[in-house]
Amino acid sequence: MTAAQDFVHVFEPAARPGAPTLLLLHGTGADEHDLLPLGRALAPGAALLSPRGRVSENGMNRWFRRLREGVFDVDDVVARSAELAEFVTAAARDYGLDPDRIVVSGFSNGANTGAALLLLHPRLLSGAALFAAGAPLQGREPDPVDLSGVRVFLGAGAADPVTPLDQARLLAAQLGDRGADVEAREHPGGHRLDPDVLAQARDWFDRSRF
Repeated sequence: MTAAQDFVHVFEPAARPGAPTLLLLHGTGADEHDLLPLGRALAPGAALLSPRGRVSENGMNRWFRRLREGVFDVDDVVARSAELAEFVTAAARDYGLDPDRIVVSGFSNGANTGAALLLLHPRLLSGAALFAAGAPLQGREPDPVDLSGVRVFLGAGAADPVTPLDQARLLAAQLGDRGADVEAREHPGGHRLDPDVLAQARDWFDRSRF
């Protein structure tokens, strides 16, 4: 079994020549099919690589363990991010994808995992569009990695009870301090994919020219 087969996943080839690959990371309780519509809306024609999280919490798929609501098992974040980075590298090889043009997008637990990939594996991704993401290492200060040239869109809700706004803003600061080009947008709602923010993310993706 190759590393790419370690994860249950869906792969949709690009529908237009030269399109980038969108790595889709679902939220808690969802699966590899959940964010395919988001991928198609965000980057029409892009290749879609959508794995399923391998952690189970009361029967719900997740990307890493948490100790309780809002408190991550940071050691598990680090370990699971390494497994996922290995999967992405293997999948790029197996499917003939350009490893320099992979952009991650995720919601909630998947967005936190996408942020962890940026901070822990800085050369893996060329960009990210993350929704309801917070600082994935929580109380730990990330290493001073170089994220120059990496473009990031962050969407956050001012009334989000799951990902507090201060955690979303901390993530934006951590990424920006390490050289990433961060575009952060906030909406007045809660823990959801806001339609206006999604439209802004689509515009950001078009402008970024991955």
